Amino acid sequence: MSKRRDKFDFDVAVVGGGSGGYAAARTAAAAGLKTVVIEGGAEVGGLCILRGCMPTKALLYAAEVRHLAQHGATWGLKPGRIGFDWTRVMARKDAMIGDFAAFRRQQLSDGRFKFLRATARFTDPHTLELSTGRTLRARHFVVTTGSVVAPAPLPSLATAGYLTSDAALALPRAPKSLIVLGAGAVGAEFAQFFARFGTKVTLLQRSGHVLKDFDAEAGAVIEKVFRREGLKLFTNTKLLGARRVKGGKEVTFAHTGKTRRVVAEEILFALGRVPNTTALRLDRAEVRTENGRILTNARMQTSAPHIFAAGDCASPYEIVHLAVMQGEIAAHNITTPRRPRAMDYRLLINVVFTDPQIATVGLTEKEARARGVKYLTASYPFHDHGKSMIMEALDGFVKLLCDPRTGEILGGCCTGPIGGELIHVIVAAMARRMTVRELAAMPHYHPTLAEIWTYPAEELAEKTTSSRTN
Repeated sequence: MSKRRDKFDFDVAVVGGGSGGYAAARTAAAAGLKTVVIEGGAEVGGLCILRGCMPTKALLYAAEVRHLAQHGATWGLKPGRIGFDWTRVMARKDAMIGDFAAFRRQQLSDGRFKFLRATARFTDPHTLELSTGRTLRARHFVVTTGSVVAPAPLPSLATAGYLTSDAALALPRAPKSLIVLGAGAVGAEFAQFFARFGTKVTLLQRSGHVLKDFDAEAGAVIEKVFRREGLKLFTNTKLLGARRVKGGKEVTFAHTGKTRRVVAEEILFALGRVPNTTALRLDRAEVRTENGRILTNARMQTSAPHIFAAGDCASPYEIVHLAVMQGEIAAHNITTPRRPRAMDYRLLINVVFTDPQIATVGLTEKEARARGVKYLTASYPFHDHGKSMIMEALDGFVKLLCDPRTGEILGGCCTGPIGGELIHVIVAAMARRMTVRELAAMPHYHPTLAEIWTYPAEELAEKTTSSRTN
């Protein structure tokens, strides 16, 4: 056994030091395995800390505070003109991200495992070649290299020049006008952020609604709010071209059978990200991919049984808490193969931090229909709810899906104030497999936003055939 072990430098090599990689490394090291983390990015911390969750939400909250102050007359306040200092807005974001990244660097370097700064690629199923010239061999691997901004779909767009979501986080000033390509979560969040800081925003979306992967009614609410706040929104578009013109950059697109043109100072490309796997030479490790994404089973195991993957490079969902769970499960299955664990996406949570926020857990109506799942649904609007009326947060609704026979909650959607917080009422309920009847019977303090869930729960409880209450 010892001779076989000597063939490897490490029991586990984790390629990528973001949230998923750190979760895998700490789990493997805690189980007593000799572990190394290899990170080749210019910065350490991963997408969430450096260019994703944390910086974007810091900026979105600043925009929300300014928006509320500008509308203070609603509550009888006289705030006057609400200006802003862009440099200070960005500096606060940078300081916070600096602190988060420093803590992650500390975690990676505290001695529980080896931490190497280098890029890596496979030369065979058990060997990595590092950019430092070193090679190392490991018994097992966990690949957690994340994602990168997707390439531009048109050569003319690259010629005209555009901002990526990464670049948008480091602008020295807000552009006077902006064309946002794509209205998924990233595009929608950035569009509202810039608009609330005075940028004239035009948002172009390929599909019929913004946030097409979410509840269709939720997307309709966001569209209404965006138009009310002065954003120009075009859906069902096809991007035709882009070029530099006097006064900025022009985008040409097809819409309602016509060719349209819009000019702005800048273009923000927000049409998604792709797995960061190109340089890994996964073919040499006998790891299968599909369009760059590493294929895994529910145990996060790839086509090479000793190689696992987690996070954006492998997951069908680019969500940080899932990357952490996947990293932990991958390491657990390496350390404890006789008691394997598998990912369960029944409690899949998604949040978009627009205002109002959109949050879902479990099945949406679209997904339930696609899977042939029978369900009942009921919703309730925020404009008829006491606490949201006090807050003047009247846009949106909550919605529940349940099993028609048992009443078990199958999914929830909250489009409204602090939706990302309120959805956790349903996450907790679904984790315990509660029925709508049980949710309706659970005490909710008045007046609170959370009590709005009781209304669709009560409606559904009357329609289900089960009488289970405990």
